[in-house]
Amino acid sequence: MTEGKKSRVQVVTGDITEMAVDAIVNAANSGLMGGGGVDGAIHRRGGPDIIKACKEIRNNDYPDGLPAGKAVITTGGRLAARYVIHTVGPVWKGGKAGEEETLGNAYKSSLELAAVRGLQSVAFPAISTGVYGYPKDKAAVNAYSTVRSFLAQHDLPAVVYFVFFTTGDADAFMKAVSGLHGAGELQACR
Repeated sequence: MTEGKKSRVQVVTGDITEMAVDAIVNAANSGLMGGGGVDGAIHRRGGPDIIKACKEIRNNDYPDGLPAGKAVITTGGRLAARYVIHTVGPVWKGGKAGEEETLGNAYKSSLELAAVRGLQSVAFPAISTGVYGYPKDKAAVNAYSTVRSFLAQHDLPAVVYFVFFTTGDADAFMKAVSGLHGAGELQACR
């Protein structure tokens, strides 16, 4: 990487709800009404404006729930981020039920929303790697490859952050993607 040039993809250890970016991505469930993990933390910290916007989306656009691989955008409420992009990742079923494509679509759909809105910065959690059981190494490769491919074809967002709550998860992500094209430019911010 050229000295002084900032990578468009960065790995951060911290709390995604504290990221001062244009949008954070919520690893949501299809109901969009909050839950555990990242989803619950975003709804708790963001406050009632997020749940109100999610209810409107459910009532007007997705009465049966947001399908896996799709994304929608709401206000960020009380978060440092202006917006929350809600996406539903796949539940891991052994890798033979379209999980790879669905996970890639969750990242791509989120990035498409960000680009259409003119957003400069987006922060992602590790989608589907918690209770949905997607293997972290496979998810890392999918996420990084999808984001890198999208950024190669689009000017926005200008920077994408992968945010991990623990250093161990950030290190595991870096290790999983280390052999991929462009991974040498990936910056880890501690």
